[in-house]
Amino acid sequence: MKLTITPKAQEWFKREIELGDNQGIKFYGKVYGKTQVHDGFSVGMSVDTPETPLIEEKANGMMFFVEETDEWFFKGYDLVVDYDAELNEPKYEFNQV
Repeated sequence: MKLTITPKAQEWFKREIELGDNQGIKFYGKVYGKTQVHDGFSVGMSVDTPETPLIEEKANGMMFFVEETDEWFFKGYDLVVDYDAELNEPKYEFNQV
């Protein structure tokens, strides 16, 4: 799995979210919603401290990660986190590995 945070998404996170020491943005699978590859599940995000990261990416002075416990949701895909200017929020793209 590869985790990519686009420059526009990095700007949004930097502007909207304040992180404490050792904290980062965690992406995970949550019940309800829909992605391009999951029906009934969507991508959640939260400010958290990594415990057992499956993948960790540092960009623009911030840490982004997915925990091993969420491997089921991302298995077989790379995740690209981009910015949706119309909705003023992150958007997610799954690319098959």
